[in-house]
Amino acid sequence: MAQGRRVERVASLIRREMSDLLVNGVRDERVSLGMVSITNVVVAGDLQHCKVFVSIYGSEPDQALAMEGLRSAAPFLRGELSRRMKMRRTPELIFQHDKGLAKGVEILGLLNNLEQERQERGPVPEGNDLP
Repeated sequence: MAQGRRVERVASLIRREMSDLLVNGVRDERVSLGMVSITNVVVAGDLQHCKVFVSIYGSEPDQALAMEGLRSAAPFLRGELSRRMKMRRTPELIFQHDKGLAKGVEILGLLNNLEQERQERGPVPEGNDLP
């Protein structure tokens, strides 16, 4: 049980430090093309690997470039995490594009369109209730 809490604590610290590094530490212009935010961090139980899930706002080409930039900056980011967190062994960083927010925005847009169509049609006439 204590191992699980330790892994969660490390993941939380990595998320906080990575957020700061993405704003202040990464100078790769590809990363700044899309607005990058960390949605989740999952650290393996042995602390050897760390998946960093990122959401990237921008066009598809900008998102792809931002992911390339993140992957090329991974060794630098790992070194910075090691220095900041003073860990004996810093996990390898694996960046994953989290498209969940984009899907959510798309679904909200569809729901808004349906609501707008419903408003344009007006109220449903009496007696047309479905069973």
